[in-house]
Amino acid sequence: MLLTRKSVELLAPVGTWEVLEVAIAAGADAVYLGGKRFNMRMHRTDTNFDDKMLKQAIEYAHKHNVKLYITINNLLSDREIEPMRDYLKYLETIQPDALLVQDLAVLELVKELHITIPLHTSVMMNTHNEHAIHKLKEYGITRIVVGREMTLPQLSLFRERTGIEVEYFMHGDMCISQSGQCYHSGILFGQSGNRGRCLKPCRWAFKLINEDTKEVLDENGPGPYKLALKDMCMYRNIPELIQAGVHSFKIEGRMRTAAFVERIVKTYRKAIDSYIADPAGYVTNETDWQDLYENRSRDFSTCFALGKPDASAIGFTGEREPRFFSQAVKEASVDSMVPMKDTQQATLIADTYKPMLSVRVADITSLKSACENGANVVYVGGEAFKPHKAWTLADIKEAISITKKYNAKLIVTTPRATMERECSELEQLFTALNEIKPDGVMVSNMGSLNLAKKFTSLPIQTDFSFNTFNHLAAKLLKDNGSVMATTSLEATYAQIKELLTTSQLPIEIIIHGPIEAMLLDHNLPAMSLGYNPLENPDMCDKHFALLDTANEIHPIRIDQYGRNHILFAKDLCLLPYLVNLAGAASYRIEAQHYTPELVGVLTKTYRGELDKLTNDLQNYQYDKTIAEKIAKVSPRELGVGAFRYRISR
Repeated sequence: MLLTRKSVELLAPVGTWEVLEVAIAAGADAVYLGGKRFNMRMHRTDTNFDDKMLKQAIEYAHKHNVKLYITINNLLSDREIEPMRDYLKYLETIQPDALLVQDLAVLELVKELHITIPLHTSVMMNTHNEHAIHKLKEYGITRIVVGREMTLPQLSLFRERTGIEVEYFMHGDMCISQSGQCYHSGILFGQSGNRGRCLKPCRWAFKLINEDTKEVLDENGPGPYKLALKDMCMYRNIPELIQAGVHSFKIEGRMRTAAFVERIVKTYRKAIDSYIADPAGYVTNETDWQDLYENRSRDFSTCFALGKPDASAIGFTGEREPRFFSQAVKEASVDSMVPMKDTQQATLIADTYKPMLSVRVADITSLKSACENGANVVYVGGEAFKPHKAWTLADIKEAISITKKYNAKLIVTTPRATMERECSELEQLFTALNEIKPDGVMVSNMGSLNLAKKFTSLPIQTDFSFNTFNHLAAKLLKDNGSVMATTSLEATYAQIKELLTTSQLPIEIIIHGPIEAMLLDHNLPAMSLGYNPLENPDMCDKHFALLDTANEIHPIRIDQYGRNHILFAKDLCLLPYLVNLAGAASYRIEAQHYTPELVGVLTKTYRGELDKLTNDLQNYQYDKTIAEKIAKVSPRELGVGAFRYRISR
């Protein structure tokens, strides 16, 4: 391709009017900023723009031939739908050059209101495969900000296959968890990273321990800040970015100072222009690089751009961490709130109300245990956590035979992250499932939903990783073939209750089990201990955990794709609050990390409580000794998750 000045867009972050002026003067082709609501930088009151300033900012940017994009990229609760509707109407009158979105509800509202502003996906939408892009293009998406785990070759491949315009983070603060799949701050503090208020538990100090023996394994390791990813810096790799087909070079930092943004924009502007003017003769300006390096905040990394990062991408010592937003605290226990019966909710439930009890299991023995003790639905497949093995087609056939014997349903799940390898595997899996006919499949992202519709005629459910927070997102999923959606893990009681009364799509709620705080493509034990998994296969089946400074133990589970799943220290237990959640179509136990014996105990317990509740909802009384019995046999303490908060902020 022949390069011109318009081949590449340098996109700068803006938090205040001063930053807007210096970013444009320094050479930004476009800027992105947020209003006072609905964006991913909500910590500070002195940043972001009110409605009047948004209009002025657009006029100022356009006067200088610079594009301006507005972020409306957080998740929405049902009570925020109407304010978002009004906000979109206002944005249509002032006409920014694009809107960055995360919540599927915004796609529905844009269609309903006939909004003409182009739409870009936020990185928080976690777009990481071509099948998701094909679907999003149907909703007017013209540009994607790809997931941070995307390498440049992967990015280039699916850009060619989809024709979509690509935006890529090339400088600034990076999350170690997959975007949109980190629930640590939201569940622990009620301050959601998916709603713009992350308190960054990834920046805490941890010890790596053996979960079984509690032995500290890294006393002489590189340092305690094991999740503290270094800042992205692609300055020395501008040719690779451009030749991969990245159109927009995105600088992170809407809370940065004017001086910081000005230096970054000037430095990259000069380098990009130099490369475009003479690609073959381009060399890195070492003076500018030295200035960039000496004025860095954290140390630098290229993260996933040039391949899967190793331990050098982590700031283990914490010495260059500019700010700690929080410190480790004890997670809320199951008895941290008083169970209350919602009589108004109870009167809305029909006498014929018979919800399902579903259980996710890791093996055939656990499946039998769930069925024997009253499960209506059993989930199998998806990630297999070592030492468990992935479910084979033969296993699934056997599982179908067993569930039929007990008059239960068998649903096959899919991995949360589905890059090119996983998508290819899903094509074959879905095709095979058409022949062996389980009762349905459950998918975890828009790409796997699109694949399921294409390759199977089975009923499709959508998992918690869709972060379904409101009835419009549920409507979009229903319109695209979903027969049931799972609520967001961060939804509070009030938000769940609202969704149950407004959703046209049946809703499933996760009520018990280990809950994942983060999903990582990094191998934390290997990076901390310095071993090579290929040369030390015995290490792959060990159970590692992170010990935080509040003495909470966070298990690490490694799946068949090498991804790390960090669990909360306490397992979710909403048994005392089932009566508050009456109205859901299904209640799920996440039991894939439990023994078959515990699967049976939990299934029998929840089966009994659900039967009592639905047989006489008006007079149902909860017996607290039941949860006490479960706590005695649970491998971890029991907690209440985000349920205790009035609202997930």
